[in-house]
Amino acid sequence: NNIISIVNQRKMSSFFFRKLHERTEAIGSWLCIGLDPRLEKIPQYEGVSDDGERVYRWCIEIIDATHEHTACYKPNSAFFECISPPSSGLASLGRVISHIASKHPTIPVLLDAKRGDIGSTSDAYAVAAYEVLGADGITLSPLMGADSVRPFVNRSAACTKRGGCFVLCKTSNTSSKEILGQKMEMGGTVYENITRLAVEWDDRLGKDAEEEEPHIGLVVGATDPSAVCTVAGALQKIDRGAGDGGRRSRRRPWILAPGVGAQGGDLVESVRVAMGSDGKGRILVSVSREVAHAEDPGQRAGELRKDIEAARVAAKAAVDADSTSSFLGLLPYQREFISFALAEEVLKFGSFTLKSGRTSPYFFNAGLFRTGRALSELGRAYADCVATEFFDKDGIPSFDVIFGPAYKGIGLGACVVSALWTAFGVDVGFAYNRKEAKDHGEGGVLVGSEMVGKRVLVSQFCSFFLVHFPLFYSTIL
Repeated sequence: NNIISIVNQRKMSSFFFRKLHERTEAIGSWLCIGLDPRLEKIPQYEGVSDDGERVYRWCIEIIDATHEHTACYKPNSAFFECISPPSSGLASLGRVISHIASKHPTIPVLLDAKRGDIGSTSDAYAVAAYEVLGADGITLSPLMGADSVRPFVNRSAACTKRGGCFVLCKTSNTSSKEILGQKMEMGGTVYENITRLAVEWDDRLGKDAEEEEPHIGLVVGATDPSAVCTVAGALQKIDRGAGDGGRRSRRRPWILAPGVGAQGGDLVESVRVAMGSDGKGRILVSVSREVAHAEDPGQRAGELRKDIEAARVAAKAAVDADSTSSFLGLLPYQREFISFALAEEVLKFGSFTLKSGRTSPYFFNAGLFRTGRALSELGRAYADCVATEFFDKDGIPSFDVIFGPAYKGIGLGACVVSALWTAFGVDVGFAYNRKEAKDHGEGGVLVGSEMVGKRVLVSQFCSFFLVHFPLFYSTIL
């Protein structure tokens, strides 16, 4: 009765994704704050012995401190469900959602429950999420297909409220690649096919054709910006391919990107790639512990809000630069590399006398790539170049080994193979040479991966990186 009375206060003025769009447009924030109340991490309150009450008070403190910066709240149901007795935990969750609805009615609530089951069970889950708890949206597992998603995006006799859902696509945990990152016989990875299916389901299940907002979004962890880029690119391609008679009358689906903060996700890169090359992609950056356990949660939320907006502005500026400088024929990673080289003063313009005696209008000093960050950026730029030129449509490289000629090519080659693994999950061999043969130990002039009979990509620095390709391809016989 307690839970029901709390929930009856919860009225959903509009469905989840419309509410989310209106909120982000109104306050200019794309920050989602997760509420994950771990009992061992939250304080004791004087005179409070009930864990459900402790959790409720802690969540309200976070909400009241951060609401002005927040586009969406995402309570994780597991941390409420594990509270004993169960009625206390569920009541606490319902009270938290009711507090948001009454005090901050324009902020949507996304229940992080990751449900997914056969139709009748999903009907019950939808009633629990929308009717009983009063959430606006929910996270789902898509692996049981469209039937398991339908109750969460369509009204039914059992559930009269219509919400919206984010389906798990490429999650932030490291082991997600064991299933979601696997290649499929039909082509693409599991998560790429989930992207395609989610759009198809959105058309098929979302019956209100006049609604501009989608009904289904995609969860893609900020811990894997390359996956964010792939999903965003696929969504953009679907929109572009629709044409006048195409399928998309709605705005592009949202990407929910968890993993920033404690999990080490890349906020700036994820925002940049999620917006796509046309700047129309939409991303909701989810942060939990980074805010909740900060010394000043409100201040930290404000900082993250500014960081996200700065990344969005930079991404839009890059899109604008694309349109104004397209005559140069430069790809985004090439322009980014130019900007980075200028910032590091590796690339300078002026009048320079070269070793040959010739005068050059610019000078490229690769030796100034001399910090961990600079070398990481360098490796990523070359990795993007390699992926563009030497990967097939399925992301398979056309080479086996990267060879770095002494001396500068050694460090460069090492950075590139590392970046290929980090950014693309591609593991290739690495080898290099000595300028003088070693007469002890293993001897010889070649070190690293075996190259005989292998396809070899040779890396070297080239000041024309952005115009002339700086790698050479050959087979060692």
